[in-house]
Amino acid sequence: MTAFTPWPDDLAERYRAAGYWRGEPLGDLIRQHPSRLALVVGEKLLTYRQLDRRVDRLAAGLSELGVASGDRVVVQLGNTAGFVELSFALFRLGAQPIYALPAHREHEIGYLCDATEAVAYAVPDTVGGFDYRELARRLTGRVKQVLVEGDAEEFVSLADVSAEPTELPPVDPAGVALYLLSGGTTGTPKLIPRTHDDYLYNARASAEVCGLDADSVYLAALPAGHNFPLACPGILGTFAVGGTVVMAGSPSADEAYRLIEQEQVTHTAVVPTVALLWAEARAWQPERLDSLQLLQVGGAKLSADQAAQLRSELGAPLQQVFGMAEGLLNYTRLDDPADLVDRCQGRPLSLDDEVRILGPDGQPADSGELYTRGPYTIRGYYNAPDHNRTAFTPDGFYRSGDLVRRLPSGHLVVEGRVKQVINRGGDKVSAEEVEEHLRSHPAIRDVAVIALPHDLLGEQTCACVVADNPPSTKELAFYLRSRGLAAYKAPDRVFPLSALPLTPIGKIDKRHLLTLATDPEPRDP
Repeated sequence: MTAFTPWPDDLAERYRAAGYWRGEPLGDLIRQHPSRLALVVGEKLLTYRQLDRRVDRLAAGLSELGVASGDRVVVQLGNTAGFVELSFALFRLGAQPIYALPAHREHEIGYLCDATEAVAYAVPDTVGGFDYRELARRLTGRVKQVLVEGDAEEFVSLADVSAEPTELPPVDPAGVALYLLSGGTTGTPKLIPRTHDDYLYNARASAEVCGLDADSVYLAALPAGHNFPLACPGILGTFAVGGTVVMAGSPSADEAYRLIEQEQVTHTAVVPTVALLWAEARAWQPERLDSLQLLQVGGAKLSADQAAQLRSELGAPLQQVFGMAEGLLNYTRLDDPADLVDRCQGRPLSLDDEVRILGPDGQPADSGELYTRGPYTIRGYYNAPDHNRTAFTPDGFYRSGDLVRRLPSGHLVVEGRVKQVINRGGDKVSAEEVEEHLRSHPAIRDVAVIALPHDLLGEQTCACVVADNPPSTKELAFYLRSRGLAAYKAPDRVFPLSALPLTPIGKIDKRHLLTLATDPEPRDP
């Protein structure tokens, strides 16, 4: 099996005939609407023409550095002009950005560099007191080039990577354009290859469903390397219709409210945790939000009560979004009644999204595990043949691991997860990965990591540990950080036990652990 799994020829032909795949490379997306305002980042304003020229020069400069078609580059930039310019320069070269998240550290970045044989790694200088250049130094020898947005010190400054534009080799729209990261149920995230064809359809169709047009102003409040703010419809969907993208340095209410009022933002997307904090901040934030035409909330389940609260507090139309970086997107529609928007997570984006819901017996049901395939859902993870045999059915349906219930209208209600992934405020934490690292702690004899319900985050991480002197959450956070893990993966709670409960066949009984950990008077099993 090759590293990339293509769609079967018959389905590819069907998607092209339907107009989903147009044979256009992502790098051409910003060549339209030259005089319109494309990007706002702080005081920097770029029209499409200006952005296009900067991207051409950057692509030529990268080519002179040796970055070529098919090369992979780990991109860990924040919501900056550099993120947009570098992404499009790589698209035009036929090189492939791998979108790491700002919170990732040596463990995650080292894996991405090694697994993909990346030729370069792009970082900011410092953000929030963290020096990404020091992280890059710890990866010396694992990539050929380190590109830095800001003070590069001994590395290559992204601002200096510029050359006279030259004609570049044509890019295959059916080929891989970029890699997103899976939430990951195993020790390391899986790489999700998205092609120019499928991802451009993802963005364009999303823009249509969300009502974006050339007058739309989209606020990228979440980290831009996430699928949600990148193409659902996000940055790429906004560019597809000639709208304006405004980059926020953080999703805080202070910054977001200021930018919404100042730039007359019409659309934005956040996770429930952020949305609820925004609603709370209305009590003291003076900014006007009347320009906001749509608030998208996704990445974790929003309850009906929370949805009603957000609409009341923020005064903007609400859209629930349920999707996955692997593909399938579900949106409530702009004309759905409010009570339906409040109680479900949307219906599939495309007429050619195929959805199967299978019950515990493996038979079709209205409630069960979600399986899907379609014109923008991948057919396999990058270079993962063994995992692909279990993650995908023989006929190409992706096993999402989500438990859903289908309403008569076709809308889906998310009811949980089959896989051991903790959705901590939109950040996905692999229980298995955290367990693997915690088992190496000298004080811990055994451990199981579970999700506990949380009013604000949706779920929080609980480490159930067997230890004579159980480490504190602070101690475990420091330990995991020392092993190169992102800070959000540290347990929020430690639950000490004398032994882990087991099922009749000898496996750790995580259902019983959840009962014990949420009992107001917890007892040992």
